[in-house]
Amino acid sequence: MTAEQKEKPDSIPTVLRLLLVVEEVARQGVPVTPSEINQHLGLPKPTIHRLFTTLEEEGFLQRNLDGKSYTPGARLRALAAEVLSARSLRAARLAAMTALAEDVGETCNLAIPDRDEMLYLERVETKWPLRIRLPVSSRVPLYCTASGKLYLSTLNDTQIDGYLQHTTFEQHTPRTITNHDHLREEINAVRRSGYAQDNQEFMEGMIALAVPINDQSGRLLSTIAFHAPVQRMAMKEASSHLPRLREAAEELSRLVTDET
Repeated sequence: MTAEQKEKPDSIPTVLRLLLVVEEVARQGVPVTPSEINQHLGLPKPTIHRLFTTLEEEGFLQRNLDGKSYTPGARLRALAAEVLSARSLRAARLAAMTALAEDVGETCNLAIPDRDEMLYLERVETKWPLRIRLPVSSRVPLYCTASGKLYLSTLNDTQIDGYLQHTTFEQHTPRTITNHDHLREEINAVRRSGYAQDNQEFMEGMIALAVPINDQSGRLLSTIAFHAPVQRMAMKEASSHLPRLREAAEELSRLVTDET
């Protein structure tokens, strides 16, 4: 938005207004109301509500159960995944992930947050015959996976309160954290360390380690992780690969930010 448009928001073309709303909703990363978004855009009240209605009707935004706030809709989430999967990025991304998988010796995956789940966007398999199958497009919970807990750590306390209030926690394994206070402690630990682990919390016999892939502003774009069966790797050994995992995350971050 130009300086002139900021001073005279009525001068912004309708198409650009729609894009600005979508951009701001995506930037917030949590359910937002038209009024909250308009604090950044300064459009007339009837205009901002009309733009939200249009974007909702077209599937780019969707209304939450409270009837007031909105989150990215199916079309916007699909668009985000397509951008990250662009052919020009994919070859270089797969090369970086393949090198990581070979160094670690285990399956690596790339995931993005999609509402209250993580969506697997990319995967490079281990060469070992014993492997855990979580194919591309798999969806996994936030509270009991390394990538999911990493994403939760980027939310503020109010957003986490909302997540805890509206999420049904399933005891996937005896180690799954379903207690809200214990999960908050885990999230705070992830914030301090900058990485997350899954110690047989989602699948019995599987461990995982995840770190963030951030954009230029330090916001989480996606996560990169590796997982392994406990018969082959203990959590202590997995943690020894953290520097290599972070190195791959930095390389993948540069790929995306240089492209954009």
